[in-house]
Amino acid sequence: MEFCLWFGLSLLAAVQSSSVKNCHPGCHCEVESFGLFDSFSLTSMDCHRLGPGVVMPIPIPLDTAYLDLSSNNLGPLSDSMLAGPGYTTLVSLDLSGNHITKISPNALAKLRYLETLDLSHNNLDSLSSSCFSGLPLAEVDLSHNSFRELDLDIFILKANAEPLSVDLSHNELMSLSATSHGRVLHIQSLNLTANKLTSVPRMEGLSLRYLNLDSNPITRIKEGAFAEFNDLVYLSISNLQGLQEIDPYGFKGLQNLQVLDLSNNLKLKMLIPAVFSGLGSLQELNLSKSGVVSLPNNMLTHLPSIKSITLGQAIHCWKTRKQEQFHPQLGQIQHNEVLSCNVVGIVL
Repeated sequence: MEFCLWFGLSLLAAVQSSSVKNCHPGCHCEVESFGLFDSFSLTSMDCHRLGPGVVMPIPIPLDTAYLDLSSNNLGPLSDSMLAGPGYTTLVSLDLSGNHITKISPNALAKLRYLETLDLSHNNLDSLSSSCFSGLPLAEVDLSHNSFRELDLDIFILKANAEPLSVDLSHNELMSLSATSHGRVLHIQSLNLTANKLTSVPRMEGLSLRYLNLDSNPITRIKEGAFAEFNDLVYLSISNLQGLQEIDPYGFKGLQNLQVLDLSNNLKLKMLIPAVFSGLGSLQELNLSKSGVVSLPNNMLTHLPSIKSITLGQAIHCWKTRKQEQFHPQLGQIQHNEVLSCNVVGIVL
């Protein structure tokens, strides 16, 4: 029995050692073992900056789950560059900083277990409609590319696929379109930071929970601009250099929103109570480093769930209960909810 156990452990060690030995020259490989007697293993490969002349696909161990191919000047991705033994088991792939200008429709087709894909810091301006077809993607980073428009049909997944998280920050994106054609769009998180959007994009059919519109040339939030974002929990519209006005009922429809970041909007000077209408679940409101230095004293009627508000440079306000005296006739203690701040004299 002891011999069998020793033999099994020795065989496992030999397999793990073999995986590391098969690591491509110039790459750094790490093997993570798990399961009973560490009987299973996954390999992580760091192959960034391999230098000029790299030929794809590079050989990788069969149990590779995480592969970093960033900063290798790969250029356009063809169908054969990510094919071969080992690639089919990839869970995470980093292709950032590779001067990728085009991805062929089937370049990613073999990566049937891929959940995380980083395509940031490339030169992409379009993607084929079938680019991500059949992939169980959970997170996609398309930031720092050259998109001026993007058809969100590329993110349509099968009904049983996991939610998709998409980062499109620092692009030259001018517009977005999403047409579901009866199919389900499973994007859960979308980052559109530092694009060229001049208004809140229409996202009908998307069940987003996280949306970031920071650093876009949006000058006004119109009434009902977020009416299609019923599932949002977190919304950031920070650092909008031109934002001057938020219409009454501008956030109507965001009944599940818990966090709203309006910080660093210097031209936004005033917010009337009706702006906050419909934000019944909001818990955190960030107005720090914005032009708003005071809030209407009856805003709590629109924000029954609010816990904290941040204003100015270092003004923090929180909701407290103000206890009134015992009423001799009613026989009970009455409470009023008020906002208290760490700076004296703030008008709320």
